[in-house]
Amino acid sequence: MTLFSDAREHYSHRVRMVLAEKGVTCDIVEVDPENKPEDLAEINPYNSLPTLLDRDLVLYEANVIMEYLDERFPHPPLLPVYPVQRALSRLWITRVEREWSSRLDVLMSSKSREPALSKARKELRESLVAVAPIFAEKPFFMHDEFTLVDCCVTPILWRLKVVDIALPERTCRPMLKYMQTMFARESFRLSLSEAELEMQD
Repeated sequence: MTLFSDAREHYSHRVRMVLAEKGVTCDIVEVDPENKPEDLAEINPYNSLPTLLDRDLVLYEANVIMEYLDERFPHPPLLPVYPVQRALSRLWITRVEREWSSRLDVLMSSKSREPALSKARKELRESLVAVAPIFAEKPFFMHDEFTLVDCCVTPILWRLKVVDIALPERTCRPMLKYMQTMFARESFRLSLSEAELEMQD
């Protein structure tokens, strides 16, 4: 099994988190998004990252890869057993993508310019502050157990420092506590690339 991964991108990071949480042995091939290898284009029609190669199977959407890994390696399960809770988890992942991922993408892109950067930074910070209180309700994101939603949320929160977003401690205390817990989690530490480790320096 081989994962073509961007060492700085949060979509690749979320897949690496799943691999680490499952304890799956996988060759991680770090790819420069500005200089992708020819063999990636040969197996992926979109030439995108992350891309997972598992024997003859090629997957190239982060969420599809995550769910495949969860089903292929069922322990520990990272989606709830019951259909309603599974659907709600998928809905939260969709909300994270629309409200947080899209704005972080703007902030992390070298092609983004002002005022797009200021707008994305303001909107992402405001959205995070608004959601922060719900982190007090459960030990993990809207759940009693660690799930794929946490694998989507945590890489975003890890990158707040590098995109110059500071959360107010008084109103965001539950989220900050969650961040501290997630960042100390062994699987999260194992999922970090060298470039991601430097984001907190």
